[in-house]
Amino acid sequence: MINLPSLKAAPSNYQRITAPNLALLYQRAAETFADLPAFATRRKATEWIPTSFRQLHEMGQALATALIELGVEHQNHIGILADNRLEWIIADCATQLAGAANVPRGSDVTDDEIVAIFGHAGVRIAFVETAELHDRVVALSAQLPDLNKLILLEPGAGARQHSPHIYELIERGRELRQAGDRNVEARIERIQPEDLFTLIYTSGTTGAPKGVMLTHANMISQIENIPVQISCADRVVSILPIWHVFERVFEMFAISNGCCTYYSGVKTLQEDLRNVEPTFIGSAPRLWENLHQRILKGVRQRHPMRRALFRTAYFLSHYYKESVFFLTGRRTDMHRRSWLSNGLLGIGHALRWFIILPWYGFFNAAVLEQVRMAVGSNLKGSVSGGGALPDGIDQFFNYLGIPVLEGYGLTETSPVLAVRTYDSLLIGTVGPPIPGTELRIVCLDTGKTLYPDPTRKDYGRDLKGEVVVRGPQVMKGYYRNPEATAEVLRDGWLHTGDIGLVTYRECLKIVGRCKETIVLANGENIEPAPIELQLTQSPLIEQCVVVGQDRRSPAALIVPSLEGFREAGLAVESISELAELPEARLWIDSEIKSRINAQQGFRAHERVRLFRLLSNGFSTGRELTQLLKVKRHVIAEKYADEIDALYAGHD
Repeated sequence: MINLPSLKAAPSNYQRITAPNLALLYQRAAETFADLPAFATRRKATEWIPTSFRQLHEMGQALATALIELGVEHQNHIGILADNRLEWIIADCATQLAGAANVPRGSDVTDDEIVAIFGHAGVRIAFVETAELHDRVVALSAQLPDLNKLILLEPGAGARQHSPHIYELIERGRELRQAGDRNVEARIERIQPEDLFTLIYTSGTTGAPKGVMLTHANMISQIENIPVQISCADRVVSILPIWHVFERVFEMFAISNGCCTYYSGVKTLQEDLRNVEPTFIGSAPRLWENLHQRILKGVRQRHPMRRALFRTAYFLSHYYKESVFFLTGRRTDMHRRSWLSNGLLGIGHALRWFIILPWYGFFNAAVLEQVRMAVGSNLKGSVSGGGALPDGIDQFFNYLGIPVLEGYGLTETSPVLAVRTYDSLLIGTVGPPIPGTELRIVCLDTGKTLYPDPTRKDYGRDLKGEVVVRGPQVMKGYYRNPEATAEVLRDGWLHTGDIGLVTYRECLKIVGRCKETIVLANGENIEPAPIELQLTQSPLIEQCVVVGQDRRSPAALIVPSLEGFREAGLAVESISELAELPEARLWIDSEIKSRINAQQGFRAHERVRLFRLLSNGFSTGRELTQLLKVKRHVIAEKYADEIDALYAGHD
């Protein structure tokens, strides 16, 4: 039983609330949803401490009053170094009510990142999660002359001289307000739509981090235009890093809809999914990949009869869903078909649907329902963002009956540009652009607009090029970096650096990354992401990065899966031991050949013929961003000697 207040106070005339800025959004949410739970903090598996919308706003108002007393001015930059927790959202609420903008990062931030980000942003006051993180920042104070005040977030953190806890400042703010202080109200009146609400430094997958300036108007446009329906009766589990704009938008979207957000973690996620039974989740591809592996592992460990039942159930669900998707216009079409072809296919799918329906109904209820319980019995859907969802994973969960509504965007676009809805759930695409968003597909060589092209009968659909967008969610620019801003923002259009195309169902499909394109010595271009996605579907491969710029052929740096090899019958103690075993190399070579070949759609120059097994995995904050995206420039530099040795005698 989850310990939360009743929803009986939910407004009968419910609708999504909005406001000109985030400060007023917090205020209106408190007025509209009052004592409904806004956030829930885990005490133990089935006990959660709720914080209502009214309480959240009151604490934010008090903290903002104290921040103003500390000297925070309109549009000052306030740092936040912390992971998902209630105190993070209180600090954000206070920052918005004070008319300031926050500069967030996770607690796993490196010393170099702290110095670079806080120094560049001119941060004077910062919230830090733990006492240990506080002491690290203090040790860097000589390199951060502007920083003069730290505030601890974690309630149990040890006291530090001159650095108050957040709740101490909240109490101070309450005293000031009881004495008549109304500086917060005056600050809110000064907030303009083009004022910054946050300054997010990119993770630097292709170079040094840049400060993305996002405005109140950017965030409000997301809240108003994201075509996903949730309400105060829904439950959302928070798992993605809150400093990343995708999770940030998701939490503000939940606030605007009166929805309760439960703060979970990687270690407790599986348990929380069972106990909270969320109706919606904001997720990343890695979550679904891990869940996919866990489900298949569980199936493999069951009795042969149960394995056979699952395979039969999934087989029926696969073909049943394929027919449903076709008959309801939700199949990804890369080429337009004639009416005759459509009619014949429609008849075939209708017959298949009719034949499979009773069998599917039985196996769905008897077998697949038990599998769906792994993500909670009430889950209505999930928006996956922050990276490409592998086609195989996408198909698996949607055929299983767990709707995954993949979205697409960048930090620079606040972030959502396109998202699949229940009505536009075309597997393999990221859905249509959200309302208010203009989209073009531009030729990489000539800059010519390929889509939309009114001179062509097909309007330019199915033509690949760079995705270029314009809309209310596009950033103001990069902070103190006009050169980088001018490089991506031209005449109001943002050049995303992603390669995509528009299908005949008007959905966007992302197929690669301009800056990630590997150009071989013979001039052939290779997109590494599809190769990496295919290889990491192997149970023997944990991580993989494709290299080969200016080489004769592509190669791969591979982190073998210790668990995968153990399940396959190879008794090993560590990844480093695996990397040295000739037997492991033979198995990986076989996996590569079976997955990267013509039958899987890969051309001859895309075949990986060289690879190296690494003795250590890629870790967050080093080779990976917090959303597990590969920092290719870091890996290329770190493994330069290994890459050279790999190609020795082959170039």
